[in-house]
Order: sequence, then C-alpha cells, then structure tokens
Amino acid sequence: MAKTKALLTLDNPTSLMIPKVKTGIKGFEEISYGGLPRGRTTLISGSSGSGKTIFSCQFLAAGILQFDEPGVFITFEESVEDLKNNVKSFGWDIDKFEKNNKWLFVDASVSFNNETKVMGDYDLKALLIRIESAISKVKAKRVVLDSIGSLFHYFQDPSIIRRELFKVLSTLKRKKLVILITSERLEEYGVVSRFGVEEYIADNVLILRNVLENEKRRRTIEILKYRGSLHSMGEQSFVIDPQKGIEIIPLTRLQLTQNSSEKRVSSGNPPLDKMCGGGFFKDSIILVSGATGTGKTLMVTEFIKGGFENGEKVLFVAYEESREQLIRNAKGWGVDFPKMEKAGKLLIKAVYPESASLEEHLLRIQLMVEEWKPTRFALDSLTAIERGSSKKNFREFLIALTSFLKKKEVLAIFTSTSSNIVGGTSVTDSHISTITDSIILLRYAELYGNIHRVITVLKMRGSLHTKNIFEFDIDANGMHIGHKQFDRMSGILGGLPFVSDRNEEEKE
Repeated sequence: MAKTKALLTLDNPTSLMIPKVKTGIKGFEEISYGGLPRGRTTLISGSSGSGKTIFSCQFLAAGILQFDEPGVFITFEESVEDLKNNVKSFGWDIDKFEKNNKWLFVDASVSFNNETKVMGDYDLKALLIRIESAISKVKAKRVVLDSIGSLFHYFQDPSIIRRELFKVLSTLKRKKLVILITSERLEEYGVVSRFGVEEYIADNVLILRNVLENEKRRRTIEILKYRGSLHSMGEQSFVIDPQKGIEIIPLTRLQLTQNSSEKRVSSGNPPLDKMCGGGFFKDSIILVSGATGTGKTLMVTEFIKGGFENGEKVLFVAYEESREQLIRNAKGWGVDFPKMEKAGKLLIKAVYPESASLEEHLLRIQLMVEEWKPTRFALDSLTAIERGSSKKNFREFLIALTSFLKKKEVLAIFTSTSSNIVGGTSVTDSHISTITDSIILLRYAELYGNIHRVITVLKMRGSLHTKNIFEFDIDANGMHIGHKQFDRMSGILGGLPFVSDRNEEEKE
C-alpha cells in the first residue's frame, strides 16, 4: 500500500499534502510543482541584479491581480518611492493597489549609520507589531521581507538577528501566510547567503543567478531546498521582460506527450516530397544543413511557398538577412513574399541574434506563435543564433523550442551552416540531429574542375525515404532536383570525396 502511494505521489506531484499557492510568475508553478507553500517561509538569495526584488513585487502584484490576495511589503533597505519607480515599467500600479487597500508598505529600514555596531541585546517586537497591524489592515495573504541582509550588517553577533527574525517568521507562519524573504549573496556559486545564516531561518531556499557567459548575462533560478515537497532540480533559465516581469523557462518539466500525425504536406518542391516518401509529416521538425551557398534559404523559401499554396499561415524568423533581402531573394526565385504578407499568410521577423539572449529569443518566438497561430514555422539560421552562446545553453534553447512547436503541432524547418565547404560537422557537434525528426543535407561536389550541388535525406523518423544522393540546380524558378542518382563520386558526405573506379573506367 505504501509503495502504491509513493508511486502515485511521483506520478502526480501536485497531490502532495502541503498546500501551495500559485505565484502568478510564468514557469514557476511548473518547476515548483504548484507554487509556494502556504504557512511557510521561502528565502530568495541572489547577487546584485539577479531579480530578487522584481520576483518579490511580481509575487505580490500577481496575487492581487490574479488571485485577489492582498499583500504586505516590508522593506529593510530601499525606500518605498524607489521601489515604486523601479517596478513601474512592468505595469504594476502599486499606488492603485494601496488606494484599494490591497498592498501596504512597512518601512523598516534601519536608521543606524555605517559605523554603528549593536553590541548588546536587541529585539524586533516593535517591528512585529507594525507588521501584524499592516496584515490585519489589508487582510494580507502574502508577505515579503526585502532584504533581511541589511539587518545583519549592523550586529556584532548575527545570532541575535537570527533569533529575532525566527520569532517574527514563526508568528507570521501561524497566520498561514505565504512568506517571501530576500537576501544578498556575494558569489554566483559560493555560499547561499551573504552572512551564512539567512537560509537556516527559512523552510525553502531559491537561488537567483546572473552569470556572465561569453560576454552575455544569463539569469537562472534554482530551487535549492523545498521542505516536504517535490521540485525540479538544477538551474532553470529565466528572463526579465521589461513589460511582464520574470518569465521562467521550465526545461526540466518538459514532457514527451506531443501528438504525432501521419498526415503529410508538401515541402514546396515535388521531387523533394518524393525523396521524403510523400512529403513532410505536418507536425515534424526539419533540419536543412549545408555549406554557405548550397541553397538552404531557397529551400526555406519553397517551404514557405508550399504552405501558402496549401492555405497555411507561416511564421518566418530570420537571423542572417533583413526582410528586404529576403524579399529580393525570393523574388529572384519566382516567389512573391509581399503577396503572401498582404494575404495574411506570412509574417517575417528579421532580427540580429546579438540583440537578445537565447532565452529572450525563445520567449519572443513562443509569443509570436501564440498570437499569430501559424501552422508552419521557419528559422534561418541556427548557426547565427548559436554565436556567442555555450553548447549547453544552445541545446536548451533547441529543446525548449522544438518541444513547444511540437506541442502546438507546428511544422518547422531550421537551417544550419556547415563550417566546411565540403562535408560538414555542425549537425553532430551541436547535437541537433537527436532533436529534429528529419535531416536534409546539401553539399558541394567538385568534379573535374566543376562544382555540383547535391542533396540527400539523411534521416526521416517514421517514414521510408530515399537513400540516394541527387544533383540539383538553382535558377530563376527555384531548385530543380534531378531524377538520376549522383554516383560519379564517393565520400561526399564525409568531406573526403573521390572519383569512383566505375566512373574512371567510363571516363577512359
């Protein structure tokens, strides 16, 4: 019986006995299996700029706006006016919340000067009375204490403040409030808190990080301790949207529960459809890999054309060329992008990869898909967006993006540029091959002083496909794949081409 109960708990973590309250912060409910426990204290510890105060204010604002739960914000450091001004851009009208008796500040900033050190006994009875009065006045369900580290700074013996804070928090916990406290830390991967004692007065510990990677900042959240409750392990990426606040990308909570369709749709190129066994599956992820100039963007253009001719909406995100360049290129192949846009079937977004972090690019794509609801998605290219990011970060981006697109049943095509003119290693080096459903390779073949373009389908999950290599040409009408197998050379895909013995005999 106990074993069955344990299995049910693992299969359905939200069924645990500890009641949790939704924070309203996107992604947090997924990684925490439901939110923050009621009647318990959660410490948020992070370095400067990691987002502690934003998380706290968003927690209170979402409580008011989404769940009608008033809150009290106790500030030990920053002035009330500064706090209001700092979060005004997120659309949280704190003045209105205060006017409606939903939000109340308690200014508990210590009035000691920098040289002051408290040597004797000290208590927080007066502060507790003020906090209880504020809670009673607005009938608060949520409480934030920001930042308790400033209290420890003035005391010779930190155990005094630890003892007094424990008394305050114990009183608040008996009121069944959701309590959030913040504290600073000096290192991203050092001790949990600045003074080394803050985490011991809390039931749960969250760590926010703002790590510099490849000259770019990457923010993550980690649930270090969650007493009596399951939670996601490890760091989860998040961004601070200038209008929405914190948005967490719950990578560890992704599940392989997507539907799988047997319906096929055209790639936009009939010979390629034939090579793929009748076209692409309508909810698959396609990777087109090749050296520069092999025709990757052309294949994307034909993919978009195929969608338009089938009455589908297509979202095209480009990271290498401007919208005007893409329109000019498409026109050169006989494809009219402006006509598709005017018909409401095509949306082109051209952006510099360096303009945002991978997490921000991911959330922007997700938002566009949610709002525009395309049935096809094209990204050109993965190589451009990979620049400046770590392999781990890039792989997380790909996993999250492909999982999202599959969940939405969107047919997607990505391009990737091989580093070598002949052959190529980008597919396996970036681990893209294990994430995508189909891989199409475009390659160059040099034969007796002439350059030939060739194509093959390397992989196609769930379908028979051609194993042969075919030559193709590009002209004003697009890509023309030949019907005859290109067998005049061997070793093309491996990057070590050589003329086969049979063709040497034919040449003689």
